[in-house]
Amino acid sequence: MGVTSDARVVWQFLNGIAAIYKPAGYSLHRTRNTILTHLCRDLNALEGRPQREYVRIEGETDKPMTVQVVPNLADHLLLTGPHYQQKDFKLSWVNYLGYDTSGVVIIGINEGARTVMRMRESNPTRFYKVKGVFGQATDNYFTSGKIVEKATYKSIKRATVDAICASMQASHQRKMFELCGVDMQSQAAYDLAIQGPIRPANNKIPMIYAIKCVAFNMPEFTLEIACINEYEMYLKTLVHQLGIQLHSVATCTQIQCFRYGLFTTELALLKKHWDVQSILDNMEQTQAILDNNKYLVEQDSPTLIEQQI
Repeated sequence: MGVTSDARVVWQFLNGIAAIYKPAGYSLHRTRNTILTHLCRDLNALEGRPQREYVRIEGETDKPMTVQVVPNLADHLLLTGPHYQQKDFKLSWVNYLGYDTSGVVIIGINEGARTVMRMRESNPTRFYKVKGVFGQATDNYFTSGKIVEKATYKSIKRATVDAICASMQASHQRKMFELCGVDMQSQAAYDLAIQGPIRPANNKIPMIYAIKCVAFNMPEFTLEIACINEYEMYLKTLVHQLGIQLHSVATCTQIQCFRYGLFTTELALLKKHWDVQSILDNMEQTQAILDNNKYLVEQDSPTLIEQQI
């Protein structure tokens, strides 16, 4: 969108989907309030509608009277307050990221809130980088918690970590067929398998499509996870379970959602860019992606469609 100084014109364009980057240690509700505060600030700084006027008739009724058009003081900003306030906006999100998780969040503003509901139902794949550390366990499975257990980790090898990750992935693949009520040795299972990963009908069951160790520098490690229906505590628990299966303990230190469907961190707006102009520009980019990939809004396939940008 081009530069304009009329707040009313800008308001009409604030209808759509945008991608933002939520920092860790920042709740999604606080993120919402911050964005709305910035939008109200920027809109109120632009030229708003002029103060309304009214006709005033003065003078004695038995003599010629004067007719004047004067500003209506009841419509003054000092009485009405700012023209744009947070309660005037609709803002909701497609994917929920917990307090300790950073990464891409897709938000819908005003009319975009309807698109948010449809995107949430289409349930695209999410991609995470989850960092952890071996040798210690906390009471909340995260580095911010109190350490409740320590263990040795010198015997842990990269090959063993890769083997455990492959085992986790295989167990979830078997679970996909079990949820479909299909025998793993049947022709129906084969027909489903050649179509690609299956999308679970129940959107409350976490499902891992891929998990691998992409960085290993003892005692720290990084997992890359492609999943669906996940939540923050579930990802923390995966790190905890990995430590147990390696006959040690592990704690999650960082969670980042670096991709949601086709929306990556390169597209997401940082906190310093949560302003009207940046969000409007971002809406144009996200709308182009939605226009070229209708399945992100209207999903009619039980399998995960090959994603194209």
